[in-house]
Amino acid sequence: MEETKTESRINGMLLYGAWFVSLIAMLGSLYFSEIKGFIPCELCWYQRISMYPLVLILGMATFKYDLKVPRYVLPLSLLGGSISVLHYLEQKVPGFGGIKPCVNGVPCSSEYINWMGFITIPFLAFTAFLLISIAMLILTFRRKDV
Repeated sequence: MEETKTESRINGMLLYGAWFVSLIAMLGSLYFSEIKGFIPCELCWYQRISMYPLVLILGMATFKYDLKVPRYVLPLSLLGGSISVLHYLEQKVPGFGGIKPCVNGVPCSSEYINWMGFITIPFLAFTAFLLISIAMLILTFRRKDV
């Protein structure tokens, strides 16, 4: 079945939006570490490992209008989002221990930013992973040739 112009425009906006969110998340993490001088903890590195490839994958998918990209993006975004939730819990829930204790470097429970009492770097990362996941799920369910 042929895709209408409106459907094509919506799908393109979802792809572009997910790519833009991943790009902003990557640039934000680089700003915090390279300009502000915040040293990333171990869980921050795992979140970066999940986010940075999404910039390239979603960028290429947007350029090529590849609607099959959710099968590559969703595993990374769901994994990264799960790590973000774990990291946020370690920061905000008293007595919550991580999977393994931090033995060297910056402890994962440290908060470099705490805007409005709840917005931390893992919260920002989770928001980005969630927006990307939602866009990919919408693309998945909009496809007619599933």
